[in-house]
Amino acid sequence: MATKHSPLNLNVRDLINRPGEMREEQFTVDVAEQMGEGLVAVRSGAALDVDARLESVHEGILVTTEVDAVAEGECGRCLIDIALPVEVEFQELFGYHSGEAIEYEVQDDHVDLESLIRDAVVLALPFQPVCRPDCPGLDPETGLRLADHPELVTPEHSDPRWAALTGFQASEDSGPDAESGADQQRER
Repeated sequence: MATKHSPLNLNVRDLINRPGEMREEQFTVDVAEQMGEGLVAVRSGAALDVDARLESVHEGILVTTEVDAVAEGECGRCLIDIALPVEVEFQELFGYHSGEAIEYEVQDDHVDLESLIRDAVVLALPFQPVCRPDCPGLDPETGLRLADHPELVTPEHSDPRWAALTGFQASEDSGPDAESGADQQRER
């Protein structure tokens, strides 16, 4: 089988069958294909910073990896362009060929991190990204961005389904150490 030429396909010839040996590698690689779909993704050509620790164990090569990238897209509330940092970590054992079915295997003295990195990065992307946690979104009437036009922000959007609850007051709770009224009456 021919070895795939990819910067994420690491040569581990010096570690094979040498338990206790370890090597660390740090490198930056450009993303070949976009990672992720939807509102944000790590775009093709973006940089992935990879920090990998390769350890030889009796069963194979244990790979511990940290990956940093930047996902670009748009805010799910106000639709402006955003860039979000993506940081993922994973650990995987690449076993030696033993005739048994294993998920990841050392092949031709190499371990291929590409699918692991892709899966970890895509799963770390937010489903509903926002430019900031308190992003007010867009005005439903005009479509203008409410962060740029605070005069359009209404103090309270009232939902008629919750109208029956407006007369109720929140109870006063002075913390976990406060005794309830029932506890106080029992003590008397």
